[in-house]
Amino acid sequence: MNASDILYEDNHLLILNKRVGEIVQGDKTGDVPLPEIVKEYIKVRDNKPGNVFCGVIHRLDRPVSGAVVFAKTSKALSRMNELVKGRDFHKTYWAIVKFSDRRPAPEGHLEDWLLRNEKQNKSYVVKANTSGAKLASLDYRLLSVSEGGYGLVEVDLHTGRHHQIRCQLSHAGMVIKGDLKYGSPRSNKDAGISLHARKITFEHPVKHEQITVEAPPPEEFYKMFSDCIE
Repeated sequence: MNASDILYEDNHLLILNKRVGEIVQGDKTGDVPLPEIVKEYIKVRDNKPGNVFCGVIHRLDRPVSGAVVFAKTSKALSRMNELVKGRDFHKTYWAIVKFSDRRPAPEGHLEDWLLRNEKQNKSYVVKANTSGAKLASLDYRLLSVSEGGYGLVEVDLHTGRHHQIRCQLSHAGMVIKGDLKYGSPRSNKDAGISLHARKITFEHPVKHEQITVEAPPPEEFYKMFSDCIE
């Protein structure tokens, strides 16, 4: 973690631009999760003698990059959790996708019922009356198309289901680049997928100000879509 990874920080919150491969919560790999890295960084930077608090508010999958918010106090964590639960925490993603034969409309609204398979760690689009299925909702907009047949798609999430964007876009004929699990023919060199948490908007839990933070995307986004990324 570097200082340049920090997109926003005050006494209550810290927002990082997560890199592909970093984990937000510990898993079976035993790799050090971001909250522990953040705590150690703050402890050294601020010369703190005691324990440092870093609470997880939301997750990003390991192969995904972009903005992720951590709470620096238990009070901020509790209030941010309420925002997320009340859907007052808005996330916008960018995805590089490969179109299937049934190319979708330039923009649209997707609603699907998703069923998670725990053993496969994968979600499937199923019929509405399927036991255990949950409704997933998002809006998408095609921002640009590259010469190689790839598109840059912007996604606004309305629900937070498991692998929601990956599953719904694939089902709609827009497979995310590098996402082998949902139909991409090959992986990315960094073992990540071309999905990036571009923007987060919410009301600050203590200051009650509107906070909007944008995370610069990985280099491949600039290389493939320089026409629409500043």
